[in-house]
Amino acid sequence: MSETTFGKLRISVFSDNKGSPLKNAKVTVRDTQGEIISEQFTDDSGKTEELTLSAPPRALSQSPDADVEIPYSECNITVSDKMGGSVIVLNAQIYAGEISLQNVVFPLQSNLVEVMSPAVAGGFPEKIPEAERKPLGTISGTVVLPEPIIPDYVVVHDGVPSDSTANDYTLSYSDYIKNVASSEIYSTWNREAIKANIIAISSFTLNRIYTEWYRGKGYDFTITNNTAFDQAFIYGRTIFSEISDVADEVFGTYIVRRGINQPLFSQYSDGRRVVREGWLSQWGSQELAQQGLSALQILKRYYGRDIYLTQAKKTMGLPLSFPGVLSEGASGEAVRTIQQQLNAISEKFPKLQKIAADGYFGPETTEAVKTFEEIFNMPVTGVVNYPVWYRISDVYVAVSRLAET
Repeated sequence: MSETTFGKLRISVFSDNKGSPLKNAKVTVRDTQGEIISEQFTDDSGKTEELTLSAPPRALSQSPDADVEIPYSECNITVSDKMGGSVIVLNAQIYAGEISLQNVVFPLQSNLVEVMSPAVAGGFPEKIPEAERKPLGTISGTVVLPEPIIPDYVVVHDGVPSDSTANDYTLSYSDYIKNVASSEIYSTWNREAIKANIIAISSFTLNRIYTEWYRGKGYDFTITNNTAFDQAFIYGRTIFSEISDVADEVFGTYIVRRGINQPLFSQYSDGRRVVREGWLSQWGSQELAQQGLSALQILKRYYGRDIYLTQAKKTMGLPLSFPGVLSEGASGEAVRTIQQQLNAISEKFPKLQKIAADGYFGPETTEAVKTFEEIFNMPVTGVVNYPVWYRISDVYVAVSRLAET
């Protein structure tokens, strides 16, 4: 093996399902031999200082012929709160040149999280092929038809659909997509390959939501984590900054085939152990991206030239629909809404300074947005685009619910 390089690890600890940061939680990071690497306490934002950790060369994750060796290093994380509770994360993954983001939420449904290798490395069940076009469900109050939407939350069933003993995990749509992408592919891949895969993951997910696939069969969940039926998902796992950033960039984007009024049921395979005609090849997408193809060109190679990309325009459960990009110099009620929501969030996140809710997007608001983006591991721009609007509103709703209890 060539010379070892380094990656970064950022740990954030939240309470009440991310409604507020967990301050003064003890965070212990150990190597896989049990030796302590770091012991810290979380700050007012629930964060620890960023760690630099050794990692194998990136080349090990760049082609299917190279991944005979594990292309990442691992560490174990123990988080303890003042009440004596603890959460253990085993095998958190560190890639060379990447930032690993480990969020820990108290109380977890399980106090033990074991992070597995991504599905592209093998070891997951092969997807059972399904018809691309699905029958539409009926209006149930859970999803607004006939238009695809971003839901309040995604409920993931931890097992095959018929296993009534399996846990169900509830999380935001954005967090679900980032988890799946981190559970499916390598974060070190070419950005256009990551983008193509995330759009396919999103379209697959929105098809399940739009057609009410499982709810129409009498189940109380949105999707499963069994790759024979759906997509890989590991509750509480490490996600990666590059995947998180791309997921934010393409937030709400999905694939449509001309003449079919539903998100494309975009099935995919690893492209090495399993190859299927008309499905995206994960390893193939990386090869095409290395050749210079864009995400849309990659998707058309696999799903056909009659597809196009569009964006879900509605988001359930948020106070207002996205008004368009807001940045310094903007004014109006949408700006006032963002200011009011940031002020409410600051009650739980003291690092976020209160600002005047005057409806004018000035330097003070820009700095507040940047601080919010930093706290929640988003690209720090000071601009409120669709994913930032969604995340601010999502956190605001969570914080408001806490205040009512």
